[in-house]
Amino acid sequence: MQRQVRVIATIGGTSVALAARQAVTEIPIVFSIGSDPVEDGLVSSLNKPGNNITGVTFFTNALTAKRLELLRDIVPSAARIAALINPKNARAERDSADLRKAAASLGLHVEIIHAGSADELDASLGTIARTQADALWVASDAFFASRRGQLIVLSARLGIPTVYSQREVAIAGGLIAYGSDVADSHRQSGIYVGRILKGDKPIELPVLQPTKFDLVINLRTAKALGLTIPPTLLARADEVIE
Repeated sequence: MQRQVRVIATIGGTSVALAARQAVTEIPIVFSIGSDPVEDGLVSSLNKPGNNITGVTFFTNALTAKRLELLRDIVPSAARIAALINPKNARAERDSADLRKAAASLGLHVEIIHAGSADELDASLGTIARTQADALWVASDAFFASRRGQLIVLSARLGIPTVYSQREVAIAGGLIAYGSDVADSHRQSGIYVGRILKGDKPIELPVLQPTKFDLVINLRTAKALGLTIPPTLLARADEVIE
């Protein structure tokens, strides 16, 4: 039986949103992504996104340099940074380039480690260890978000300070996270779906952007790693897990 679809909601990242946009031109699409939808070619502008597409961006990809700076603040002696990036993500190459640029400005060396499956994530344990990295940077990515438990275990086994983009990871045991409230962004996209079902047009709904970015620090994890978080950084944190 053919289904009469009235709206498509995508929450699997930029790649999923792009696939939906390429597949349909009439059915309204509401996305929830972490990158810049204009830069990604999803919409023509944030205020007037397009005839059949709009959504929410939490702009976590724009915080690449900031998360790298947070790692340096926590581990001032760090010289080598390992970076986990999903090669299947549409932004993988741009994220790698942005990260290398940010690292160069801070005098850091970055080793890019690719992982796009659970098995590759497990295998990355040995790869990261061989780089002798002082800290680990994890890209904003839907796959990594779905494997946060695996990532926390991986960084614990390595005994390496790790920065993430989602607060939920730090709350669950990751060291530090900096980004917008992804859960709230998904809620906002759900509200847009409801408005479209009631008759609003995507072109009338501007792409929503975050108004606040949260810094979450897990002191229990810091203690396990033998780290002392600078008081100035703790004072800036929106939430500290003790």
